[in-house]
Amino acid sequence: MDLATRLVELEKRTAQHRELLLTEEAAKTALVLPFFQALGYDVFNPSEVIPEFTADVGIKKGEKVDYALCADGRVNILVECKPSSVDLDLKHASQLFRYFAATDARVAVLTNGVVYNFYSDIDQPNRMDEKPFFHFSMDAIKRTDPATLERFSKSQFSIEAIVAEAGRLKLESLTRTELEREFAQPSDEFVKMMATRVQPGRMTPALREQFGAVLAGSIASIIRDRVNDRLTSALNVANPVPVILEEGRSDDPSDTEGVITTDDEIAGFRIIQAIAARHVDPKRVVIRDSKSYCAILLDDNNRKTLARLHFNSPTTRYVGTFEGKAETRHSVVELTDVYKLEPQLVARLTEFRAS
Repeated sequence: MDLATRLVELEKRTAQHRELLLTEEAAKTALVLPFFQALGYDVFNPSEVIPEFTADVGIKKGEKVDYALCADGRVNILVECKPSSVDLDLKHASQLFRYFAATDARVAVLTNGVVYNFYSDIDQPNRMDEKPFFHFSMDAIKRTDPATLERFSKSQFSIEAIVAEAGRLKLESLTRTELEREFAQPSDEFVKMMATRVQPGRMTPALREQFGAVLAGSIASIIRDRVNDRLTSALNVANPVPVILEEGRSDDPSDTEGVITTDDEIAGFRIIQAIAARHVDPKRVVIRDSKSYCAILLDDNNRKTLARLHFNSPTTRYVGTFEGKAETRHSVVELTDVYKLEPQLVARLTEFRAS
């Protein structure tokens, strides 16, 4: 299985067991170690994954950090764990701060098994930053997360690439923060720059106030229009309802221009792919998006629709499963609800094998 599929499997485990994992040790065993195993580390090899890693740090003797991930005798990543019920805070990272300066590691991870905060030394060499450069959550896997996490895998680990990526992610985060601030309340500089482009002339206080309000409204309108472009099908079905496919209709829609596949659609696809992986090669399960719905196909064959993701409505989401040509739509409140449709998906795969 590729990393994205393994992450979806871990997402399922996290959703099922997180309420039971009230201690740090439980979170380590059930969530944290499988996560690093998914990244290719041999968690049973003490020269590769060192539990209770100890280093003398100044006057602190014998203090431990939960794990050190190593390669070729060199410490690459330090890991500090907390119970899954604990919200992570910088105060939980005190040992990581001390160990970061005392070892060769340039990456540190603070986690509760659900959330993983990745730190480096972007601001000052050999001193761990106070803010993580990458935040990963099992509760909300983004479609870009697997590619980022691949950089931390055993096979692809390169500190130079990671530090470069860390700098890029930090710059992206700062830029996003500034844009959000400008969009919500445009600064004088932004207002002046935009005003000179659309209404040349002297910028009076009254004009600045008027144009500032117009600018904020225009930005909000653009965002609303972009969102509305994606919300092309609003479903108001309260219960699963069978829908019969028209004769000859296929999942090869022509209305794909301008389609943007959302993070939720990618996550839904990965869940279905993970379920199917128990029965077929997961590479056979593909996604094909359109303006109306996201089709999940077997063998990229528009005659072998495994499921449809109807995620475009702002208020309701459905997953369509099939028996023959009949589609039954199931309400999905949380993405983890897709796992409940495993019997229908397995039956569909069995149907394909029999045909």
